[in-house]
Amino acid sequence: MISAWLNQHWYAFSLTIRRFLSAPITNLLSILVMGIAISLPAGIFALMGNLPTVSGQISISPQISLFLKQHATQDDIDLIRTKLEEDKLVASYQFVSKDQALYQLQLDNGLTEAVHNLAHNPLPDAFVVETQDVRVDIIDQLRADMQTWPAIEHAQFDSAWAKRLEALTNFGRMLVLVLLTLLSIAIIAVMFNTIRLQILTRQTEIEVSKLVGATDAFIRRPFLYFGALQGFAGGVTAWLIITFVLQILSDELRVIAGLYAMNFQLHAIGYGDTISLLLFTTWLGWLGARASVASHLWQIEPR
Repeated sequence: MISAWLNQHWYAFSLTIRRFLSAPITNLLSILVMGIAISLPAGIFALMGNLPTVSGQISISPQISLFLKQHATQDDIDLIRTKLEEDKLVASYQFVSKDQALYQLQLDNGLTEAVHNLAHNPLPDAFVVETQDVRVDIIDQLRADMQTWPAIEHAQFDSAWAKRLEALTNFGRMLVLVLLTLLSIAIIAVMFNTIRLQILTRQTEIEVSKLVGATDAFIRRPFLYFGALQGFAGGVTAWLIITFVLQILSDELRVIAGLYAMNFQLHAIGYGDTISLLLFTTWLGWLGARASVASHLWQIEPR
């Protein structure tokens, strides 16, 4: 039973390959169109995936600044450091002593003479905290909690900037979703029409198959394999396009970053996302073929 089932599927798959090779130019052009279409939203998704890398280079991650009271002791500093290490929402932190802050102020603003005239250092010790989460409400709640910690004079968070970053991220996600939806519909429509033409050109063959007792499942199987195969090939094409474009952009970006003593490198789509891309495009091809077969195959009956 299993052997017969496997033989039927192998026959359908081999028939699909022969049909594909019978019109290679047309099928390759169809695959190229699918690959270009799906590479647009997938490429934007890949660029968004590189945003944390770029963020780390130019320090645009959401940050909370914790300014300690002037009389804070070393024990207070150690206690805050322990709390930060135990908090799961904290990605990383850096302690900036009052002496470091004064020295940096002196370097950045050329206030050497003014600093030397100060009777004492007016700047407080501080912690600069980077968060795991970029959502504004979560970070603002974390800032409010930190404000209640002992020896904390003021906890500062640039919520306006974080809102802009969150809005930009949400816009990118929505753009990917809209493009993916529209282009997926277009791919299904293309596959629907491709399979419709195949059914029409093989109408006589289908009629003869039904006359000799072939079931609808047996007849539609090669068409479904054809749609899935084209969808898979379209996904591979999209992956190649994205990888090639990201490599070009990475090379150009590396040159620009070198002028600012930075190191940028765009990473290609990961293994998990690659598998998801191939499965999704295969499903789109199969879905378009399935819809076309369901709409047209039943209309062909032996005369």
